[in-house]
Amino acid sequence: MAGFGEPGATPVEAAGLTVGVVAARWHGDLTDHMLDRAVAAAQACGARAVTARVAGSVELPVVAQALARRCDVVVALGVVVRGTTAHFDYVCRSVTDGLTRIALDEGKPVAHGVLTVDTLDQARDRAGLPGSAEDKGWAATVAALDAALALRSVAVGNAQPVGFAG
Repeated sequence: MAGFGEPGATPVEAAGLTVGVVAARWHGDLTDHMLDRAVAAAQACGARAVTARVAGSVELPVVAQALARRCDVVVALGVVVRGTTAHFDYVCRSVTDGLTRIALDEGKPVAHGVLTVDTLDQARDRAGLPGSAEDKGWAATVAALDAALALRSVAVGNAQPVGFAG
């Protein structure tokens, strides 16, 4: 966790959009809260939330893909804590590659709200609990909705010009 540079997670106006949220049950004390925060963020933005649960983070991408086919955005939530084997690396790579592929293949925002941490204390500090430094369930949902609005703007030709043209 860098602890700096986050753009903020102020609700966006996303009425009419549907957010698919899939959360792992592994480390359920944290992911249950993250799921609640993701649903609250969707509601604060005027969007509707659809939720699904899976056993662990490796299972997130396949359900995220199903949600991407019927929702405007997807948020994947989980907690992966580094252990003493290479398993952490395999899980993190698999989840990240899978979620990225789904976003590109489906052309929809898929927020990576999977906490990849060295300790449970680091996870607690990012899970949006009272006193946490970050709230990844909320932030991932707002970011995904913001990206959906940007895609909508690009699709209708309202993208803001950038660069040196003028």
